[in-house]
Amino acid sequence: MDTIDTLFPHYDEKGRDLIRRSYDIAAESLDGKTRDNGHPFMEHPTNVALIVSDEIGLQAECVAAVFLHEAGRLNPDHKNDLSGFPHDVVTMVDGLDKIATIKPKDTRLEAENYKKLIVQYSTDPRVTVLKIADRLEVMRNLEMFPKASKERKILETLMLYIPLAHQLGLYNMKSEMEDIYFRFAEPEQYRSITNKLKATQKDREKLTAEFIEPLKKKLSDAGIHYKLKIRTKTAYSIFKKMKKQKVPFEGVYDVFAIRFIIDCEPDSKIEKDLCWKVYSYVTEEYEPDTKRLRDWLTNPKPNGYESLHITVKNKDDAYLEVQIRTKRMDDEAENGHAAHWSYKGIKHEASLDKWLTSVRYNLEHGSTASSDELPQPPDKEIFVFTPSGELRILPKGASVLDFAFNIHSNLGVRCTGGRVNGKAVPIKEKLSTGDVVEIMSGKNQKPSADWVNYVVSSKARNKIRQVLHEAEFREAAEGKELLQRRLKNWKLELPDEMQVEFMKKNRYPTIKEFYCALGNGSLDVNVVKSFILEHDEKEAEAIEAARAASADKPKWEAKQNDGGDDILVINAKNLKGLDYKMAKCCNPVFGDDVFGFVTRDSGIKIHRISCPNASRLIEMYPYRIQKVKWAESPSSGSFQSTIRVITDLEPHVINQIMDIVGTFKASLRAFNVTENNRTGTYDITMKVSVPSTMELDKVTSMIRNLRSTHKVTRQ
Repeated sequence: MDTIDTLFPHYDEKGRDLIRRSYDIAAESLDGKTRDNGHPFMEHPTNVALIVSDEIGLQAECVAAVFLHEAGRLNPDHKNDLSGFPHDVVTMVDGLDKIATIKPKDTRLEAENYKKLIVQYSTDPRVTVLKIADRLEVMRNLEMFPKASKERKILETLMLYIPLAHQLGLYNMKSEMEDIYFRFAEPEQYRSITNKLKATQKDREKLTAEFIEPLKKKLSDAGIHYKLKIRTKTAYSIFKKMKKQKVPFEGVYDVFAIRFIIDCEPDSKIEKDLCWKVYSYVTEEYEPDTKRLRDWLTNPKPNGYESLHITVKNKDDAYLEVQIRTKRMDDEAENGHAAHWSYKGIKHEASLDKWLTSVRYNLEHGSTASSDELPQPPDKEIFVFTPSGELRILPKGASVLDFAFNIHSNLGVRCTGGRVNGKAVPIKEKLSTGDVVEIMSGKNQKPSADWVNYVVSSKARNKIRQVLHEAEFREAAEGKELLQRRLKNWKLELPDEMQVEFMKKNRYPTIKEFYCALGNGSLDVNVVKSFILEHDEKEAEAIEAARAASADKPKWEAKQNDGGDDILVINAKNLKGLDYKMAKCCNPVFGDDVFGFVTRDSGIKIHRISCPNASRLIEMYPYRIQKVKWAESPSSGSFQSTIRVITDLEPHVINQIMDIVGTFKASLRAFNVTENNRTGTYDITMKVSVPSTMELDKVTSMIRNLRSTHKVTRQ
């Protein structure tokens, strides 16, 4: 027995000979070619042929068409002479070959348009069924494909092949493709539902056994021969019902149905009478919910579905769905109208011709199913394609600009627009699932701030912001370099305080924006020069005014030292009324080494020589430095100073520090304690008022001598 006899034993000799010839041609053409999993490619057409033969029940001509199509599709140079094959085989091969040329770059992957194109190529309606069988085999082996290819096939199956299978009544194939799609598209939900189905399987079997027990004798006495089957909803069907009804898994009451399959003659009257008789026995034993009676015996569905459905309640108040149908009805329900197809060589029987006509009509005029019965694509994502057919998944609402950044960041930065399905569009054009997008770019293109409003993907938004920031930093660097070069040429300075004043006056909130304005030319550097010259003129006037005020002896005294420089002599009396102030950055205390700094509008500020700002002020503004010394003896005035103390985390140490402050001529003005549990210490900051450094030194020395003290510093 050869391979064909083993694989297709149910065909007659003539049918097996037809298949054998086509198989040999395919084997020769595909020799050496492999699938993505490394297996010989011949595995694919063989598996498809078995689906066509065993699961759908099509004729030998259809099986032969599968092998001949694959032989020519993957090896175009190996064009086969089909003159020796029947006309309908050649027609089907031609249709399959044409469908294989449809690529996403040639047409939008939008279900209705794609279906119309398939119908146009399917002179023989069986071509559509063969294509669905081909896709089912691909979905069964989806794991082998690369990520992009896998995602594209999932989308095509969802949008095209599942609705087509539903439309043609191939319900088993439809359900299997739905579950495979569900497993890859929603893996977490799929695992959750399938695991719950497994966990409750024994419960369903127990319910079924208890249900049929009281009916066995009645059915046997009535001479009714039947088979009982548990029909469990697919994971995807349960998931759809959970979403539609907004209930958890446990809230889907018809997870499974008990199905009576009656064995009787295929006579319409006999079949209906037996179904209603079984119905009467069931409703005699169990309480029916008449609102949920579905009589598709008297009025079959438009697609030909015949069955009797009823929901009943058992003694435990559990609701069970019961389906009653004959073997013929069940065959059609499971395999759709394809159950009429005969592999015994009868090509022109009335049922076949009628079915071919109905297939053609359905394909041309659309499905009778309502849209909510068909799977819908994910509403948070869209699927779009490059001109070469590569699938890209983007967030819903994505634009041409999103797509460009998804392809490559550099392409996004240079994007000037795009072509969507051959039509030129701007960068902010919104995309839809199935669009074929080609990006147009220009080497001189640069992102602008409003680009952020045109994108929804985080990748695009982050990259745009990054590029804008980089451009700003470049402009800022150029502006800073320009200013420094000009200042050097002009022999002028722009101190920090003067720069802050200029920025405030001209409304530049940050230094970066100030430098950017210089870099991009929106701010003329000569404006800065004019400001510096005007400012220096005012400062010179302020200095002269300050020096002239030195003659005012009640406020402060100016003396000549040996070198001829003025020295400002200060004491601690009436500080608020004088033209000098103690700088808050270092809080000088009587006795500290100090110097004066002439400000523009605050008189002279007295700083400690150890002030953090001293070095910068003396180096950058030597012409504004005033020599200062204290009066010979301390006055009755007071000075405020800030002391920071780090001690062990011991409660009594706080009281000890406060007692020390009170011991001397010092008063506590503020006291703040922070606990650091990680280091086990107190961080204490206190403000004290003292008459001179002598008292301040006494306070800090005593605190430093405490056993718990780690560090004492003057702020």
